[in-house]
Amino acid sequence: MDNAPTEALRSVRPVSPRVRRLLAVMGPGLVVMLADTDVGSIITAAQSGVQWGYRLLLLQVALIPVLFVVQELTVRLGLFTGKGHGELIRETFGGGWAWLSFAGLGVATLGALVTEFSGVAGVGELYGIPRAASLAACTLFLLFVVFTGSYRRVERVAILLGLFEFAFFVVAWQARPKLGEVGAGLAQMPLANPHYWYLVAANIGAVIMPWMIFYQQSAVADKKLGPGDYTWARWDTAFGAVVTQAVMAAVLMAAAATIGRHGAETRLDGIGDVSRMLVPALGPEIGRTVFGLGTLGAAMVAAIVVSLASAWGFGEVTGHRHSLEYHPLEAPWFYGIYAVAVIGGAVIVGVVPDLVALNIGVEVMNALMLPLVLGFLVMLAFKALPAERRPRGLYAWIVVAVSALTAGLGVYGGISGAHLF
Repeated sequence: MDNAPTEALRSVRPVSPRVRRLLAVMGPGLVVMLADTDVGSIITAAQSGVQWGYRLLLLQVALIPVLFVVQELTVRLGLFTGKGHGELIRETFGGGWAWLSFAGLGVATLGALVTEFSGVAGVGELYGIPRAASLAACTLFLLFVVFTGSYRRVERVAILLGLFEFAFFVVAWQARPKLGEVGAGLAQMPLANPHYWYLVAANIGAVIMPWMIFYQQSAVADKKLGPGDYTWARWDTAFGAVVTQAVMAAVLMAAAATIGRHGAETRLDGIGDVSRMLVPALGPEIGRTVFGLGTLGAAMVAAIVVSLASAWGFGEVTGHRHSLEYHPLEAPWFYGIYAVAVIGGAVIVGVVPDLVALNIGVEVMNALMLPLVLGFLVMLAFKALPAERRPRGLYAWIVVAVSALTAGLGVYGGISGAHLF
């Protein structure tokens, strides 16, 4: 009997080298995808379900391979060049184009941080916490995590925060969507309606954002991953793409099954609106606590990723030190840009709280920037990568077609529906 525990331990199969390697490489893709489902994306998915029921659910599924193709190029560039996105643009196309790319990143960062801090403030207000207190606590936490840790520690914290997003699956399950209504919605696409196209653009912009490309490529380089990690890094990206779109689909379905039944004219301007409308159908505990935790996790992981993307991007464009492996005093510009982004986002939301109404507009803005963002990415893939690692044959045509179609749809939807809002 005394030897039973020892025998049991011996009978446990050890973790295979492949699994250990996957766990070691995994992180940049999963983190950036969890951040992809940020507060603005949640609002966009919820408004899609409210206004169009399940008619935009198929789009969430269709965007999985699009998201993978885009971020896989990012991974490939990071692994086989060892350089961040801004640095590669500077070396390949010159400083002027690098600054243009960084300007687009800055605009996207500002919009994203406004939505993230709006979500934090909204969750705090659900529990009676003053806006100033919740924003201050969030800001201090974000500064502490990055200023006191290495890349791997920041990555682990981000993944832990992002796991709260799985609460949205509980919300969707409790909403009990009817399969008949889901099927009917999937078969309907009101392509002649500009309101529909506007939300198509918003959903595309909620999935493919400039800061995602900057973050993942820089994170791969900062984590010291190399060509031998390519297969596992692709799996990391693929898994993350499925997870983030599953979360988007869950939010859309929950909203369609609950809030959507109150009428398509309902307008959501913040997390508080979503939560309050879910309460009658899901009960106060699910509607407030679970949804609040999911939103808070999404906002925090996105705030880390967005701010770090800006800090990495600035360092890559200017040539200043840009790594979490440096002490703050060794890389003052890197940590300074991160701090300015975090504090600036919190201050803007604290001073002008009605900016939360711009959530969907921010995502449409991201869609309108896709020609610039995807254009740089595709050109780098064909110019900066080693010849043997560039997209070739049929896959090269797929990359170009997917990028052009995605950018075109985003711009068309944004322009065709913008005058309606």
